[in-house]
Amino acid sequence: LQDVNGSFSGDKKIIVVFVLGGPGSGKGTQCTKIVENFGFTHLSAGDLLRAEIKSGSENGTMISNMIKEGKIVPAEVTIKLLQKAMLEGGNNKFLIDGFPRNEENRAAFENLTKIEPEFILYFDCPEEEMERRLLSRNQGRVDDNIETIRKRFRVFVESSLPVVEYYELKGKVRKVDALKPMDEVFETVKAIFAPFHTKVSF
Repeated sequence: LQDVNGSFSGDKKIIVVFVLGGPGSGKGTQCTKIVENFGFTHLSAGDLLRAEIKSGSENGTMISNMIKEGKIVPAEVTIKLLQKAMLEGGNNKFLIDGFPRNEENRAAFENLTKIEPEFILYFDCPEEEMERRLLSRNQGRVDDNIETIRKRFRVFVESSLPVVEYYELKGKVRKVDALKPMDEVFETVKAIFAPFHTKVSF
């Protein structure tokens, strides 16, 4: 159900949590656990863009060409894909991962969807540790060489940290120490998500 301005109608409040953290901060793993334990739908902006490209749609071709030319995909395009996924998901609780990547994304998301995130889950991890993790990931990811990794960090710090700071002023950031072992990190995450625990009724 959508009304004219693109916000969601219906009685259920839409809950959106932005998940941010540098490359290698372990947020992917934690998102999976949040989905399993708290019934959120996990949406990754990057995955949605990749899926759209794969679909061969006109939109996908446009996105693909922009990426090839080294251009940044406009915020509106990514947000429309996120909105579509949210509407089709049939859930009202969403983890949006790796988004907003910058201030422009953030402003556009709030303007277009009229949704303010419930909070930002920020995985705080020292650069040396993220570097170590990425290099030891033997998944043969082409982009995991030291130069590329450092470039990805710089982009994260320059673009995404201002988003974290913006929400910090609003008291909406839940910072997680991502240096700890995975299970300990999840204990912290569990405490943050406790209010959203859906009781299973038998």
